[in-house]
Amino acid sequence: MRKLVFAAIALAMGAGEAARADAVLVLNSDEASYSILSRSSRIELARYPVGREPHHVIVTPDGKEMLIGSTVTNELLGLDIKTGERTRVVKDVIDPYHMGFSPNGKWFVTAAYRLDHVDIFHADGYRLAGRIFIDGLPSHIAFDAESKTVFVTLQQSGRLAAFDLQTQTLKWNVPVGNAPAGIVMLPDNKRLLVALTGEDGIVVVDPKDGGVQSTLQTGKGAHNFWPQGDGRLYFLSNRVEGTISLIDTTEMKVVGNVRVPGGPDCMAITPDGKELWVTQRFLRRVAVIDIEQLRVVASIPVGKSPHGVFMLQSGAAGPARGPVRAASTAEDQK
Repeated sequence: MRKLVFAAIALAMGAGEAARADAVLVLNSDEASYSILSRSSRIELARYPVGREPHHVIVTPDGKEMLIGSTVTNELLGLDIKTGERTRVVKDVIDPYHMGFSPNGKWFVTAAYRLDHVDIFHADGYRLAGRIFIDGLPSHIAFDAESKTVFVTLQQSGRLAAFDLQTQTLKWNVPVGNAPAGIVMLPDNKRLLVALTGEDGIVVVDPKDGGVQSTLQTGKGAHNFWPQGDGRLYFLSNRVEGTISLIDTTEMKVVGNVRVPGGPDCMAITPDGKELWVTQRFLRRVAVIDIEQLRVVASIPVGKSPHGVFMLQSGAAGPARGPVRAASTAEDQK
């Protein structure tokens, strides 16, 4: 039956590689489901159940699967990256609220937002290497280029923690600002960008010791990042203000803004690089932004509290590009 359903989706979109490239997946966190949308038609084609409170979707290092984390049911759902068909379920991954693979593909890390711990797994077989309990609602994660360190924002305590992947131990834990959320390591491997959802901008952090180097005002409720092109330009969702900022990370300044109402959150860019899709958490919709014009050109209804968004791929397999998806900020956003 499941294969017949997915075959129907392919037929509705038109068969072949172009059809798969046209599909978009959106997680509906408060509805325990995910939606499959047609990018060209801008409609929802189907909706499927998945665990409870799915928040993030990431790509496996081999580029063949995407993984959805179900935080309440403590499992990962694997989907074929081309077709969206279910491939497997990985059990006993506790509260995978935010997750990601190290650049070398050796480590898989999850942040347990509800349960205050960070889990470091051997990516091969998802074997738990170490569990570190840490107060403050661990949320978003990022890695250094050498795959030696994972950085985790702690939203409740306003701190940023660094963990050694090999030894599964804490390296440092320092204050960075109010309600830190999204975090990315820039291509130079010398600067971390941290979004402060409790404030109105971001901070630039030294990955060696967590020292704040500079700040940049963007908009109230700065939350999550998504790269454009080579990583010099990053989109940033300002969830409380209802805007998306475009940041030049070389000059560290805002070079563009677009109004996106309804709590803009997670983002993804279409394969042709022309559109930015943004989940609107409070409106049960997904906004489509024309990148060249920096304006919203469509808004598509989906399920309750849409969070992660992902472009199904028809291209060749390879390492995942871009950051892992952003986590929710606080209980009042759910």
